[in-house]
Amino acid sequence: MAGARIERLVTSGRFHLDGGTWDVDNNVWIVGDDDEAVVIDAAHDADAIHRALGGRTLRAIVCTHAHNDHIDAAPGLAARTGAPILLHPDDLPLWKQTHPDRAPDGELADGQRIPAAGIELTVLHTPGHAPGAVCLHAPGLRALFSGDTLFSGGPGATGRSYSDFPTIIASIRDRLLTLPGDTVVHTGHGDTTTLGAEAPHLQEWIDRGF
Repeated sequence: MAGARIERLVTSGRFHLDGGTWDVDNNVWIVGDDDEAVVIDAAHDADAIHRALGGRTLRAIVCTHAHNDHIDAAPGLAARTGAPILLHPDDLPLWKQTHPDRAPDGELADGQRIPAAGIELTVLHTPGHAPGAVCLHAPGLRALFSGDTLFSGGPGATGRSYSDFPTIIASIRDRLLTLPGDTVVHTGHGDTTTLGAEAPHLQEWIDRGF
């Protein structure tokens, strides 16, 4: 049996917040083996994600945060698979903007470990882009799933409701850049990077203010 691996599916849709709408492409991350998997951020297209699973048992749908473009397909995927939707409770106000009549099935907590195909994803609470934003560290895969906390080129956006720039900087500095530099960062949008590639730029981000 093949070991745990990381697969990326890119889905397209729209991000809505504070009265604005933007077209976006989202990374949906599938972590698993030939038999079971965990989905990180069920974005836009439940059918496409379900097809990508290819009959594997879905153990959990993990939400890095509750902006609509990261959770809009989560209830549909849960209905197709029976998998629980997991979200940090600090993001419930954002969740309810998209899914007022469907609560998540379970809570994420800092330090929680989610098993996936023989490896573990450790939850790191990294507020800033959103109050309940989390990253998922998989040392067994030398991987970090950063949602919208850290991208290739800097922090996630903090110019809208429920976000805060000093908070995201603290999260990146204290929770992410303390991990091994060769950790590959699998982001919520766009290209992957490594913590070692991003770390030297921390002061630049602070100085520019975003």
